[in-house]
Amino acid sequence: MPQDVIRRVAGPYRRLILIETRQASHRNLTLQPFLKEPRPIMAKTLTFTVIGLDGSEERCVQIKRLIIAGWTGRNKAAMEAHIEELAALGIPRPARTPIFYRVAANRLTTDSEIEATGDGSSGEAEFFLFNDGGERLVGTASDHTDRKAEVHGVTLSKQMCEKPVAQSVWRLQDLADHWSSLELHATIGTGEEQTVYQQGSVTAMLSPEDLLQKFAAEDPAGGFQPGDLMLCGTLPVIGGVRPSNAFQFKLVDPVLNRALEHRYSIIELPDEG
Repeated sequence: MPQDVIRRVAGPYRRLILIETRQASHRNLTLQPFLKEPRPIMAKTLTFTVIGLDGSEERCVQIKRLIIAGWTGRNKAAMEAHIEELAALGIPRPARTPIFYRVAANRLTTDSEIEATGDGSSGEAEFFLFNDGGERLVGTASDHTDRKAEVHGVTLSKQMCEKPVAQSVWRLQDLADHWSSLELHATIGTGEEQTVYQQGSVTAMLSPEDLLQKFAAEDPAGGFQPGDLMLCGTLPVIGGVRPSNAFQFKLVDPVLNRALEHRYSIIELPDEG
């Protein structure tokens, strides 16, 4: 009885498999294409409270891809001026605007504390979109970023820090008639030292529809898929980018008199070089 032994070929021929057929008097060796199985996506599990117009519900969701949209401002002249300012500090210009950075989904957290190396990181208040099986949800998050690493590469700097998110979310469809009324707010510090850090309308950034359309035009997977979560850009900082021991952010809906908010502390780890 012939016995087939299958071995994957190493080196430059790793996309082939070696099939060895042994018979009583001889053996045959043949190479055939190796059809690689798709790599399973490492999903991040979070529990969201979905707040609707008719009540709320808890959902355990699987986040498969985390996308951070950068340079999403509608005012192109102001955005270009800011790019030039950062370039003078050694931070590379973006390859395009807007730009979509991929970050590991396991960087997302609803915890009230995060750890960061050294004293060179800071938060950014943003709204996010999440595709939950075809339903689009809206929440708020902080794109906490290592500013020292940003000089070496923006993608690297974003990957190095956890991304705190508020646990409650809204349905995007419930905001359709008053999206332009939503506001982002952020403060740093605690107690009497708490300071306004960011404040303004979400209309400073591209709309969800425009962002998703631009993302779909360049995404190899075909656009905003179920399980995708996208941070959608931030507002200018009041008083300059700087670190703090605490960051609080919220997305305010003045029309329906509600807000999504989260606060976290930053535990500084020693930087030993």
